[in-house]
Formats: sequence, structure tokens, C-alpha cells
Amino acid sequence: MIPLAAVLAVPLAAALLLALIADYRLSARINIAASLLAFAGSLSFLFHRPAPGALFLIDDLNVVFIVLNTFVGFTTSLFSAGYIGHELESGKLTAGYLRFYHAMFQVMLFGMNLALVAANIGLMWVAVELATLSTVMMVGIYRTHAAIEAAWKYFILGSVGIALALFGTILVYLAAHPVIGSGAAGMLWTVLLAHAKDFDPALLDTAFVFLLLGYGTKVGLVPMHAWLPDAHAEGPTPISAVLSGLLLNVALYALLRFKILLAACPGAIAPGPLMIALGLVSTLLAALMLYRRRDIKRLFAYSSIEQMGIIVFAFGMAGPLGNLAGLLQMTMHSLTKSAIFFSVGHVAQVKGTQRIAEMGGLTESHPLLGWTLVAGVVAIAGLPPFGIFTSEFLIVSSSFSHAPLLAALLVLGLLVAFGALLLRLGGLAFGPVRGAVGPVRASSAPIFAHLALVLLAGLWLPPPLVAWFRHAASLLG
Repeated sequence: MIPLAAVLAVPLAAALLLALIADYRLSARINIAASLLAFAGSLSFLFHRPAPGALFLIDDLNVVFIVLNTFVGFTTSLFSAGYIGHELESGKLTAGYLRFYHAMFQVMLFGMNLALVAANIGLMWVAVELATLSTVMMVGIYRTHAAIEAAWKYFILGSVGIALALFGTILVYLAAHPVIGSGAAGMLWTVLLAHAKDFDPALLDTAFVFLLLGYGTKVGLVPMHAWLPDAHAEGPTPISAVLSGLLLNVALYALLRFKILLAACPGAIAPGPLMIALGLVSTLLAALMLYRRRDIKRLFAYSSIEQMGIIVFAFGMAGPLGNLAGLLQMTMHSLTKSAIFFSVGHVAQVKGTQRIAEMGGLTESHPLLGWTLVAGVVAIAGLPPFGIFTSEFLIVSSSFSHAPLLAALLVLGLLVAFGALLLRLGGLAFGPVRGAVGPVRASSAPIFAHLALVLLAGLWLPPPLVAWFRHAASLLG
């Protein structure tokens, strides 16, 4: 139970403590320490896991998400320390808002970790809602008109999504009730999966449609994506990194759990075609929208929508290779996109703007920032030798063997996004220097750590890691 305490109790206790501490430097250190303890606790799940219970479930599938979640949470806390300190010095945030920021950061991590380890579908829903509400408040922390508007849009669309997910969760319970009976047992993943073959297929079909729309809103799938670009553009950059790298994954995890349940009921619809359709539409539309972005954070927000479309498409295609590729793509996207947002955060602070037209020539004015941004964009565009090339190659090759036309549409989306990202990168990284030229004072270590892992994954995947991912993929059917 000690690892669970580190993953859950430490963030919750840290949130309560940080709400009382006014000193920024001390609270930043506590934030980092708490995030590091949570990451260490998640690593212990690789060697020892508690038996499934009434509240918590740990298996190969959610360990992938938990380790990734806590690692990116830790590196984001490192990046956040310098970034938020600059916001304090520049007057964008006050000391009171910083106290609120650090406390909410840990509440957000607690909510996401709880959603990932919950054995009860109702508890998982509550945890996703907690994580959503905490990020809503973080998005509006600058208290500008645009930030408050973005937070309200996120809150309203997120509330609609979570309401749909709640209705879908209730329908799953109703489908289980005639077989399992009343009580908490009818909401446990292990019990539901064991009896899924006897559930009413019609109720499960209807439930999955609501769950796909509800949790799909949190994933950022088109057409439920409208909140995501505004939330990225107006919130602090560490929250953009967490939104793209973590929160989207948590909602995806919930969808995958229900997909497993649906697959265990012989009479239920196949969830794959629905996921493939939403994934393709998201990929194609987001790729086209990349060409029209003028704000650098909005640009990479649409890139996140495109990437989540690719991931959902892969899980929709399913099969051992499709699921393995989906898990690998999700992991690589989280690491790469958070590294990109770290770089973008530095750039925006140095230039004093997020407008792409007012920044350029970064490899000349700020070589470290410029070249890390180049590496991040090259990686997210799917070029070798980075890990996203490997995962996208697996997705495309496995799709061509089953559905060549769908694979061709996916490749079209990849190529359109590839062109847009390289087009924007040319002006940002090369050419004449545009905008202010100032020092970068925050740590770049998290950027290098993430990009090094993505590069290593493209060059060599350790056999134990491949075996772990393969087993997790086998759980998805």
C-alpha cells in the first residue's frame, strides 16, 4: 500500500500544505518533491502491485499510464518552478495566485492518478471531474478577459462531456444490475468484466455511445474539441504541457477500459469503427487547421488534437500490433508534446508574446531554445530517428493490412500536418531574428530529458519494455 500512498496521498497532502505556504521558493520545492515522490511510488508498481480491491486496481495497462503521468508531472513541476517565478517577477501573477497555483497543481495530479488506479467506474468518473475542475481554475489563473473566457468555455464544454460520461456510466450499471445485483460490486471493473458476456447488449451499445462522446470531449476529439485550443493559449504553459501530455491520456484510459468491457459482450457493437471514424476526422481536420494558426500555443494545441486522433484510430483498429502502436504513440506524444510546450513557454517569455509573426530566428538568437524546438517539431512530425516515427510506422503498416483505404486517409492527415508543422518551424527557428532578445532563466533540463527518451525509443526499445507494452496491448483485445 506504500506505493499507492505515494501516488495518491502525497499529492493530496502536498496540496493542503501548499495552500498554506506563502513563500514561492519553498512552495516550488515542495511541489517538486511531492511530484518526485509520486513518480517514485509509480515506479514501484513495475515490481510489486497490490491485489485488486474495492477501490483500487493496478494492472499492466494502467501502470503504463500511471508511470507516464507521474513522470511528466514531475518534469513539469521542475519546469514550472522557473517559469512561474518569471510570471511573478513580471507581474502577471501575484503571490496569492502562486499559492493557489501550486496547490491546484497537486490537486490536478491527485485527480488524474486517482482516475487511473480506480477500480470503481463511479470513482473514476469523480476523479476525472476533479482533474477537470482543477485544470479549469488553472486555465483562468491570469484573470484576463481571454483567460476567463477560455476557462468558462472549458468548464461548459467539459461539463457537458462529463455529464454524458456520467449517463453512460449509469447505463453500464443498469446493464450489469440484472446479472450482478445492487451495490458497489456492479461498478467494479473486475466484476463487470467477469460477467460482461451476460449483460444486455443494447444497453451497453447505448452506454458506449455516451461514453465515447463524454470522455471523447476530454480527449479533444472533433467535434468536441473547441475548448482545447483556447485552454492551451490562455493558461500557463505548464498547464498546457499537462493538458496535452496527461489529461487527454486519462480520458483516453477511461475510454479504453469501457472498450474492453464492450468487447467482452458478444452481442454488443464493435467499438472499433466508431473510434476509427472519430480518430480520422480529428486527424484530418486538425491537420488542416494547423495552417491557419497565428498563436504558437494554439498551433501545438491543434497538433495535440491531431495526435489524439491518430492514437484513437490505432486503438480502433485494435489487434496486437494496433494496440501496441497506440500505446507507444500515446507515450511518445506525451513526452514530445510536453517538451515542445516547455520550449514554447521559454520562447513566449523571452519574446513577450505568443504570436508567431513576432518571433523568429530562434536558432540564431537563442540557439538552445531554437534547436530543442526544432528537435521537438521534427519528432512530433514523425521523422526518424525519433520514437514517433516508429509508432506511426507501426500504425500505418498494421492499418494497410486490414483497411487500405482508411490507412490512406490517415497517411493523408499525417502528410498535411507534416507540411504545416515544417512550414511554421521554418519561420520560427530560421531566417531573420524577430522579436525581443532576452535571457532564458528557467531550466531546460526537462526538455532534454523528454527528447532524450523519445530519441532513445526511436533508436532502441528495451526488450522488457516491449514485453510490458505487448502484454498491456493484449488486455485491450
